[in-house]
Amino acid sequence: MRYHVLACDYDGTLAHHGRVDTDTLAALRRVRDSGRKLILVTGRQLDDLLAVFPDVDLFDTVVAENGALLYQPAARERKMLGEPPPEQLVAALAARDVTPLSVGEVIVATWEPHETTVMEVIRELGIEWQVVFNKGAVMVLPTGVNKATGLDVALAELGLSPHNTVAVGDAENDHAFLSRCECAVAVANALPMLKERADFVTRGSHGAGVVELIDMLVATDLQELDTRLERHEIMLGSRDDGSAVRVKPYGMNLLFSGTSGSGKSTIATGFLERLAEREYQFCIIDPEGDYQEFAGAVVLGSRKRAPLVEEVCNFLQEPDQNLIVNLLAIGLENRPSFFDQLFPALLELRTRTGRPHWIVIDEAHHLLPSSWTPTTQIVPQDLSGMMLITVHPDHVSSQLLAETDMFVAVGDAPERSIRAAAEALGEQPPAIPSVRLEAGEAVAWRRRPDNDSFWFRSIPPKTERRRHLRKYAEGELGPDKSFYFKGRDGTLNLRAQNLTLFMQIADGLDDTTWMYHLRRGDYSRWLRESIKDPELADEVADIEAQSGIAPQESRALIRDRIEQRYTEPE
Repeated sequence: MRYHVLACDYDGTLAHHGRVDTDTLAALRRVRDSGRKLILVTGRQLDDLLAVFPDVDLFDTVVAENGALLYQPAARERKMLGEPPPEQLVAALAARDVTPLSVGEVIVATWEPHETTVMEVIRELGIEWQVVFNKGAVMVLPTGVNKATGLDVALAELGLSPHNTVAVGDAENDHAFLSRCECAVAVANALPMLKERADFVTRGSHGAGVVELIDMLVATDLQELDTRLERHEIMLGSRDDGSAVRVKPYGMNLLFSGTSGSGKSTIATGFLERLAEREYQFCIIDPEGDYQEFAGAVVLGSRKRAPLVEEVCNFLQEPDQNLIVNLLAIGLENRPSFFDQLFPALLELRTRTGRPHWIVIDEAHHLLPSSWTPTTQIVPQDLSGMMLITVHPDHVSSQLLAETDMFVAVGDAPERSIRAAAEALGEQPPAIPSVRLEAGEAVAWRRRPDNDSFWFRSIPPKTERRRHLRKYAEGELGPDKSFYFKGRDGTLNLRAQNLTLFMQIADGLDDTTWMYHLRRGDYSRWLRESIKDPELADEVADIEAQSGIAPQESRALIRDRIEQRYTEPE
């Protein structure tokens, strides 16, 4: 379910001449019965609202006074979201015969044509208050307080996101909270400018328009409006002709593939940055500590401490909190079983709240191998909001591959990655020329809805992701990524699962074994493929290529290059 909340304006939307009819009340009950939440967002003062609307208990939360007051009907609790009006303001307005004049817990309200007098008084007093209009009503509030800020507080207390909210209104003061929500709806009697900016305008006016919206919401979760929500699409890059490559933030699954160090994580990171900027929540399952430096996200787990499923779900209860789940402390062989516990918990949280909007799985071929066959109780039929990152798309669960809408390949042979995915799906691969892509370039196969393929240049991350220095310096690389000192005859099998151990073993290693691996270029190859540091690999390759270099000198030079980049742990 995409929409977990319906947020409604009162006057001119739910109510006509201040009253809500029985058909509209019945429709609101259907919303509650569907498992969704109701929030009333009104410019009225609360006592005035309670006097004219006895059915306020239908709503989980009321945002009154145009965003300045929060009311919980079930508990009868009020919370002010702004400072009370200055006494000088009220006195000055009364002295200038501004009538009618009503004073709420925060709001001060009158009617046109007193707006000029109100603004003159605010200017003369030198106070930071604003004037908001509502079809002839003139509302005076602290600067920055509006229906959108009040709705944000209400949603946060419910643990829900504006991206899982549809809002409906009719007047000037509804612009803020409608634009804050994923889907903005105007009733037929709304002001022309509000209807122009809304994603959908109902045929019916007032309560009849709200009933029309509710019928669609309960029946289809507003799927018929998906194509109208282009304003939320996330940029991935641009094609040769300059046209944008965009991804819908809901209902899409992506897979990024490419060899180690090819840039697939960089493209994914840029996309995640833009998701974060738009306040879509994501959870990254990070087996190798590759996302520790992602700004604005909390990291759970370290090389010494495994994350717990319960604490992951607790952190994600906050709608504005993005999370990285670090699996380094979990042995390679135990990571799939941990994921099998975590994944259903994330999907259950998503069923209740609509979040996390995106679940990102790095090294997906390990956590979701081709042998992974979950039951329908674990994976819903409409699984979406998945981003898989892998070296081997054909080694990923066929069930997840079948749900993927777009494959993005980077690196030396993108056509091979996409062909492997298509063959694993039993589908005809698209025609993609054999090319070596430059940094930042990618080839995409969009299976749905167009089934086309194209080249594009990705948008780079705003800040380049720092390589995970601590992990590589002293972390636990898996057996497949560790360096093995074996020697010419294979008589040794000394494993270095990080750079610190690599240098320690190198210091005590016999010269013959050290030089054997040096002359084969094994050190630079390991740094390039497993440590994923091409610049360091190039510098070490230059050392390996020096003829006549002594074992001790080469050791010292390689150690120096490593220590220049990788800091010791705190």
